[in-house]
Amino acid sequence: MIPTVSIDAVPDPLPEGLSVLDVREDIEWQHGHIEGAVHIPMSELTGRLGDLPDGQTLVVCKMGGRSAQAVGWLAQQGYDVVNLEGGMVDWADAGRPMVSETDRPPLVV
Repeated sequence: MIPTVSIDAVPDPLPEGLSVLDVREDIEWQHGHIEGAVHIPMSELTGRLGDLPDGQTLVVCKMGGRSAQAVGWLAQQGYDVVNLEGGMVDWADAGRPMVSETDRPPLVV
């Protein structure tokens, strides 16, 4: 069973002590992400465990599929992680704040 939460159950703003891990690819991250999130693409996750935030972590991707896989694996490694069901699409649809690494407004690609 994958620990999962819907956007409605995620406090706004995010509470102190809750970190965000974004496992999307670089181009997705650049167009829009949660400010303060740690970016580790799914393909790099196993080699970058030392870059993971401490404590409880909300794991996100575009729709929730990749992040569910990451949460399943990370939970087996002993990390306190939860998957955001609906991912960044639901985050954006809920009007939650995002930032961009481009010169354009943030969006989910």
